[in-house]
Amino acid sequence: MDKTSQQFLQVIEKCRNIFQKKLKDYGPAWRLLRPESITDQLYIKANRIRTIELTGEARVDEQIDGEFIGLINYSIIGLIQNELGFADEIDISNEKAMQLYDKYSRNALDLMQRKNHDYGEAWRQMRVSSFTDLILMKIFRIKQIEDNQGETLVSEGVENNYFDIINYSVFALIKLWNLDEEKEENNNI
Repeated sequence: MDKTSQQFLQVIEKCRNIFQKKLKDYGPAWRLLRPESITDQLYIKANRIRTIELTGEARVDEQIDGEFIGLINYSIIGLIQNELGFADEIDISNEKAMQLYDKYSRNALDLMQRKNHDYGEAWRQMRVSSFTDLILMKIFRIKQIEDNQGETLVSEGVENNYFDIINYSVFALIKLWNLDEEKEENNNI
C-alpha cells in the first residue's frame, strides 16, 4: 500500500473512532437530518476554518483539525442519508450505521486512489487554505443542486461532491498532522 493510502486510512481511523463514540453517546440521531441541514452543518464547519485561516485567531478553544474531522463525518452522513433518505425517527442500529460508514469511507479511499494516480499527488503541493476554499465551493455546489431539486444538466451530483469534501479534508489533515515532518524535510534540502 502506498504512503498516501496509509495516511488516508490513519485519518479515517481517527474520524471513525470519533463517529463511533458519538454513536454511543447519541445513537444515529442524525437520521432525522434533511439534506439541507447536512449541507448547512458542512458550511458552518468549513466557514469556521476559513475564518480562522483569514484572521489567524480562534476564540473557541477547538482546533481546525476537529472541523476537518467533522467535514469528513458529516459528508459520510450525507452519503448515508442520500442512500437511505432522511427518517422521522431513528431507524437504524449503531452497527448498521458503522457498516455504512465503513462502506462510504472505503469508496472514498478507492476514489482517492484513482484520482491520485491520475493527478500524480498534486495535492501535496497545495496549501491547506486551498482545500478549505475547494470544500466551500463544493458545499455551495451542493446547495445549488438542492435548490434545483437534485436536477443537474451536465454536473456531477451531490454524492460526488461529498466524496470530494471527504478527500480534500483527509488531505488537509495529512498536511496539518505532518506539518513538522515536512518542515524538517525542507530544512534538510
